[in-house]
Amino acid sequence: MPLLRVDQNGLWCEPGGFHIDPWNPVPKALITHGHSDHARRGAGAFLCAAPSEPVLRSRLGADIALETLTYGERRVIGETTVSFHPAGHVLGSAQIRVEHRGEIWVVSGDYKLAPDATCAPFESVRCHTFVTESTFGLPIYRWPPEAEVAASIHEWWRMNQRRGKASLVFAYPLGKSQRVLAGLDPAVGPIFCHGAIERMNRIYRASGVTLPETLYSGSVARGYDWSKAIVLAPPSAHGSPWMKRFGAVSTGFVSGWMRIRGTRRRRSIDRGFVISDHADWPGLQQAIAATGAGCVLVTHGYRGPLVRWLEEQGKQARALETRFEGERDEGTATSPGEDVAEATEEDAAE
Repeated sequence: MPLLRVDQNGLWCEPGGFHIDPWNPVPKALITHGHSDHARRGAGAFLCAAPSEPVLRSRLGADIALETLTYGERRVIGETTVSFHPAGHVLGSAQIRVEHRGEIWVVSGDYKLAPDATCAPFESVRCHTFVTESTFGLPIYRWPPEAEVAASIHEWWRMNQRRGKASLVFAYPLGKSQRVLAGLDPAVGPIFCHGAIERMNRIYRASGVTLPETLYSGSVARGYDWSKAIVLAPPSAHGSPWMKRFGAVSTGFVSGWMRIRGTRRRRSIDRGFVISDHADWPGLQQAIAATGAGCVLVTHGYRGPLVRWLEEQGKQARALETRFEGERDEGTATSPGEDVAEATEEDAAE
């Protein structure tokens, strides 16, 4: 019997008596990070990496039964030994290492290898079986340097100022928004945030992450001139009455899905900026190779292409059916199936 398997509640470890990122209420849940497809209400007890605690309490309730481990700290649970290791995804994100009778599995959660000043960097963990995401598991998905994207955002922001338009950027409130903020220059103009993002900003700052000064978008009086400002908002605010307060706007969307031009067109966005908190195709390959795992299980995203590539490399690989969503949790209407043909066509054209 495998050390971990998917049951009706999620990824189940029978020797430990716990689930990892369950999608239904369970007695004991180990949580990789605070995004809503991985951290859900209702468990009898939660265990997470220490930096993730304020995020989980903010999202799941201040009074949840929550214990924490520092990165690398080991704890015996049932017949297993578990530890949490940085995943480089968002604040407090972790891979979960599970050891049982000499057999080691690592569950990645969501992860990236790219540098990020707002969270601990990804740590390679050796194991026999690696359970990986594959949100962007196609060769088309290769991320540009973050400094290059930040320069593009600033250029767009200044152009909008000359045109008398507010710059409205849509990004997921946890992780993506703070990463964008960390790269913004407040000398260009005032930086405002939607309330959902500002709440996460406070958690990040309290955790020691340096962010530029921001203002709550609802704190200014009517008639304010928004034309010099950049405003960060969650994707759910796009097209809502909330946008009317800013007058003339230019819209941007920050996501790995912006690598595909058609995604931006479908969302009626003026500019797309390619920044993702998930590994790109080379990052997935590098991370998997570093584990030394002979068996790789793929939980979500473009699972088929990654499984085939892994089999070509001589590894045992198969897809797992889960309810994890990857960057679709960030509000994009695109599904992996919709993008396959378009990604292939655009890759060939570039």
